[in-house]
Amino acid sequence: MSAVELQGVARRFVTPTGAVLSALEDFDLAIRPGEFMAIVGPTGCGKSTTLGLIAGLARPQAGSVRLFDAPVTGIDRRVGFVFQQDAVFPWRNVLSNVSAGPLFRGEKAQAAEERARDWLLRVGLKGFENHLPHQLSGGMRKRVALAQTFINSPEILLMDEPFSALDVQTRELMQEELLQLWSQNKAAVLFVTHDLDEAILLADRVAVLTSRPARVKSVHTIDLPRPRAIATLRYDERFIAIARTLADDLREEVMKARAAH
Repeated sequence: MSAVELQGVARRFVTPTGAVLSALEDFDLAIRPGEFMAIVGPTGCGKSTTLGLIAGLARPQAGSVRLFDAPVTGIDRRVGFVFQQDAVFPWRNVLSNVSAGPLFRGEKAQAAEERARDWLLRVGLKGFENHLPHQLSGGMRKRVALAQTFINSPEILLMDEPFSALDVQTRELMQEELLQLWSQNKAAVLFVTHDLDEAILLADRVAVLTSRPARVKSVHTIDLPRPRAIATLRYDERFIAIARTLADDLREEVMKARAAH
């Protein structure tokens, strides 16, 4: 059984001029339960569109999208989504932001707050419970977003370039934080990124998409042992060899996309 499976998926949009823009065509991808998969591809090739279909935010014009062998018919409570921009409530403090999910799902206030405090401890935000989002650094807001997501025990976690706006040092810390939380939760993760190094450091497999309309061009198994030392692994000879192969694969599609425009 796959946690996520897309078969023959097509997703098309009508532009303001009335033309049809094809984002995905004949798109096939499967992710196993507990697997960490990254997606890379040229800018605008349909990576975020793919996440939207899995999340139930849109429906394909052709093909099927399935979660645990059942068709996606709408938003599924088993799916968590971490966006590029922080999806926090600016008027709520940190504790209220993290406890919001359980409360919306019907959990009693005291139990939700206790679990939120536990998750804030796990992500290193103990002592910041009463801070508002604008009083936090970018990395701290990302920790709030991770706690918001993981507190709901997602079985599938979708992440759309969540660390792209962070500086290099903070990004490494958040990558380590994510791997630690994932090792405890073991959700199936689909992680969209433009950073090949990030994809290799985090994922079990990396899917390379073609230029638009997107298809899965190739899937690369990342044969690097876990747990992974984010700060030093990029200098490993095996890492460098994988990065070179992926870069060659992706560069061809980036050049095609540039020529098309």
